[in-house]
Amino acid sequence: MNKAYTVGIADMKICRAPGVLVTYALGSCVGICIYDPVIRLAGLIHIMLPNMNKNMQDKNILKYADVGIPEMIRKMIAFGAVQQRLVAKIAGGAKMFELSGGNSSIDNIGARNVESVKDVLRRERIRILKEDVGSNYARTVYFYSETGEVIVKTFGKGEIKL
Repeated sequence: MNKAYTVGIADMKICRAPGVLVTYALGSCVGICIYDPVIRLAGLIHIMLPNMNKNMQDKNILKYADVGIPEMIRKMIAFGAVQQRLVAKIAGGAKMFELSGGNSSIDNIGARNVESVKDVLRRERIRILKEDVGSNYARTVYFYSETGEVIVKTFGKGEIKL
């Protein structure tokens, strides 16, 4: 039986097989699943924003793709992962609201989050195996450390396997 670990918003968890990491309510946020298949180590981070502004007083780096993802990778390596073996799957980055004017930074935050996540993973040399991003609906992600499988569930749209 898999033990489930819930990853909240602006949160991150790492587990070994046979655990499952779960995050809910990925709207414009992005869930990044990183996996070392040799030691079956899984990490999931639920980011809210693309970049941390250096002038911000916010101390929660897990909220931001540019600093949160490297922090999770660092912790995974401390648990025995090898960076060259790491692979990723991502979900979320939806456009949840249509705002008048249609071009504000809030209006396209989901797309900006996805772009930032992809830039960080490219910089870290971590290949994205699969993704379910964009559109206009929220997602729930289940990440199985036993196999590296990711199931994305969406209300009214069923589920897909990444």
